[in-house]
Amino acid sequence: MIKLTTTVLVTAVAMVCCGQPAMAKPRPGKLTKVWESDTTLRTPESVLYDQKENVLYVSNIDGKADELDGSGFISKVSLDGTITNLRWTSGLNAPKGMGIHRNRLYVTDVYRLVAINLENGQAEKTWDATPQAGAFLNDVTVDKDGTVYVSDNRNNKIYRLKDDKWEIWMDGEPLGGPNGLLAVGTDKLLIGSGKRGALQSIDLKTKAITKLADGMAATDGIEPEGKKNYFVSDWNGQVFHVTPDGKAQQVLDTRAEKVNSADIAYVNRQKLLIVPTFFKNKLVAYKWE
Repeated sequence: MIKLTTTVLVTAVAMVCCGQPAMAKPRPGKLTKVWESDTTLRTPESVLYDQKENVLYVSNIDGKADELDGSGFISKVSLDGTITNLRWTSGLNAPKGMGIHRNRLYVTDVYRLVAINLENGQAEKTWDATPQAGAFLNDVTVDKDGTVYVSDNRNNKIYRLKDDKWEIWMDGEPLGGPNGLLAVGTDKLLIGSGKRGALQSIDLKTKAITKLADGMAATDGIEPEGKKNYFVSDWNGQVFHVTPDGKAQQVLDTRAEKVNSADIAYVNRQKLLIVPTFFKNKLVAYKWE
């Protein structure tokens, strides 16, 4: 026979009678602003954290998003928001998404992907979309094996650069206007389907598409928060926290202030979410608590 002490028995009865859960539910997270950069950036579209160098790279469109004007550039920014090198590399065409592998920074350049040497900021190689006319390459992600994926959100295409072979890896309406990309391991690719306001997952072996969450409008950046959670930005001025079961919690809304939230970065060690504000020409950093 199992004997219960008075304390345990009372607690058990209270939980049954009063409907009290055995464990408290975790409270929703929140973002608290900690800094803003100055406004010398020029239409910052994407921000990328380089863990090796402990620095942020920022792509600046500086003009129209699809114009071949050569005015785009990449900035380097410290984790306290100081712009340490405004024009680290320049001469680009409306640069947007970025990814790093070894000694290269990969960045989209309207109709092409450009590989930039991280040591000197010089372009080393380019790969063109097919066809060039009408192409609108947007985000970049690199998996653990160094395979590069690039979205063309106007044409429902995803390109792949693998073993120096550049090809259209996937295309079609089911991609839903793919913008943000995030390689998860070497078997899954997350996409922000901007036309559907959804976060979707592609099996890299079968190319099967699964919807993870929706209701997020013009999905842009995707960043891992940990424990299979993700931050997803809506270019219009929202950021969502998405859990593994597909629940999307709005954690930032700057639409009333007409502040956009483009392709975000998350620095896990500092729990710092960095948001490029596009037309406001600055970065804003928030602490995740």
